[in-house]
Amino acid sequence: MDSANNRKSASKSTRRVAADDIDERRFVVALARGLDILRAFRPGETLLGNRDFVERTGLPKATVNRLAYTLATLGYLRFDDAAGKYALDTGVLSLGFALLAGADSLELARPHMRALAREIGAAVSLGCRDGLDMIYLDTIRSETALTLGLAPGSRLSMLTSSMGRAYLAVQEPAARAALLDELGEAAGEDGAHRVEAAKRAIGDYARDGCCYSFREWHDDVNAIAAPFRDVRNGRWLVLSSSGPASSMDEAYFREVIGPKLKALAARLG
Repeated sequence: MDSANNRKSASKSTRRVAADDIDERRFVVALARGLDILRAFRPGETLLGNRDFVERTGLPKATVNRLAYTLATLGYLRFDDAAGKYALDTGVLSLGFALLAGADSLELARPHMRALAREIGAAVSLGCRDGLDMIYLDTIRSETALTLGLAPGSRLSMLTSSMGRAYLAVQEPAARAALLDELGEAAGEDGAHRVEAAKRAIGDYARDGCCYSFREWHDDVNAIAAPFRDVRNGRWLVLSSSGPASSMDEAYFREVIGPKLKALAARLG
């Protein structure tokens, strides 16, 4: 009974990894809940209250109160008395810097990404998987054109983004099938439709060596992505490029950006 209750209460956390990968004897539910509180913040948000945490994590209010207090005591959150809400504090920042400082691939990729962004007039990004999302590690915007590009730390849907589809494309078939099932369930009513669209994009990878998202992640965004294996850390990273669909059509991404992005991924891998 306790195991079942833990699984249910940690549903938000366990959705970030494949359910079959969780060893419930070693999984610390309280820690997972605390990390869910930190992940509730979205790019551009500075203050969240307990009601926001409850809505975004699905945790009881009493649990949220204790977790937020604990995280504030440890320096990961800061309570703003005037607003009556919490902000991320320096403890989170130090963890992020520690990650980026050890990311040799990011340092290696950055000058090449900058050169490519300048050449193609589109944003070039590097990302990796984080649970059921993709997360931006860095983005280089074109210096010669007005381009799109999310900030480091931004999250993308694995099903609708070119970056997420490229990650799915290079997974082992059994692992990919299990992940698609979990993603479809998490997506709710639109899950089946999004999974089918992702499967078609995975077919593009088999043919073209990259994946696309044309007006699917956003109505006015076209994007392309190519994965490569980070041999230093043993994980898959994904390069992507995006731009306004109104000024950069599908043919430009397929015929111009695609070959250059794949060549860069091959060099970095």
